[in-house]
Amino acid sequence: MITLQIHHITTYRFHRPVTFGPHRLMLRPRESRDLRVTSNHVELTPAATVDWAQDVFGNAVATATFFTNSDHLVIESTTELQLDVVPWPVFAIAGSAVSFPFRYSDDEWTDLGALGVPQFPDVSGRLRSWALGFVRGNSTDTLSLLKDLSAGVSQRISYQSRDEEGTQSPTHTLDRGWGSCRDFAVLFVETVRSLGFGARIVSGYLYNPAGTFAGPQGAGSTHAWAEVFVPGAGWIPFDPTNRSMGGFNLIPVAVVRDIRQAIPVQGSFVGDSGAFRDMTVDVHVTS
Repeated sequence: MITLQIHHITTYRFHRPVTFGPHRLMLRPRESRDLRVTSNHVELTPAATVDWAQDVFGNAVATATFFTNSDHLVIESTTELQLDVVPWPVFAIAGSAVSFPFRYSDDEWTDLGALGVPQFPDVSGRLRSWALGFVRGNSTDTLSLLKDLSAGVSQRISYQSRDEEGTQSPTHTLDRGWGSCRDFAVLFVETVRSLGFGARIVSGYLYNPAGTFAGPQGAGSTHAWAEVFVPGAGWIPFDPTNRSMGGFNLIPVAVVRDIRQAIPVQGSFVGDSGAFRDMTVDVHVTS
């Protein structure tokens, strides 16, 4: 078990005071058997009223309501947590799902719902054709297939940080040959969904003290990866950006169907068209 501190500051600057609309914040890590949040504090400048709720996925969502105009907005989240995940996990997959293809139970498939349906159009079936290239015969070891697909994404795509908002479509990522961690995650999830797996996008933080993983320089950063539901083992984390499996260095904040549902800070302001100056994000994950 390790104790980690996460310091996440998002700063918006304006040339002149503006009026802020409500802001939706997804900054508190998800608690589980492996992760326990011991403290979490969100501070906003200018001051705001903060209301907490859970979304349809059970993610903690804060809504900040502002009453003061300002030429800057600072959202600072400080979290301390305990993470208890082994580096090389062993997943107890149910006998019925050890080999691919397998069939989810009726209840599992009903509950997975949209998490088993691709979210991006692929009329020609290009992703499924690419995914089938990793299937080794009529009966393929399920976990090996998923690991090969994750590694295949990172072999096909070069990592490159992107500052612009949004995510590339998976076919565009294949054509372009490079993308950010969120592009890797979307490509992997859409690929495994094309084979009939239930999968979801995860956003959160990467703990990277040795600087050996792909991502911004430093001990930690925001990050995106995936989870695939396999009977018996449950939700298995895959980080195609770093060819890793398991959550040893991953701190989830939100699990979602579509990457657009996992934006850490989302809001609006009212001001003239030239009011906005810049935005910076500073993240540190330390032990």
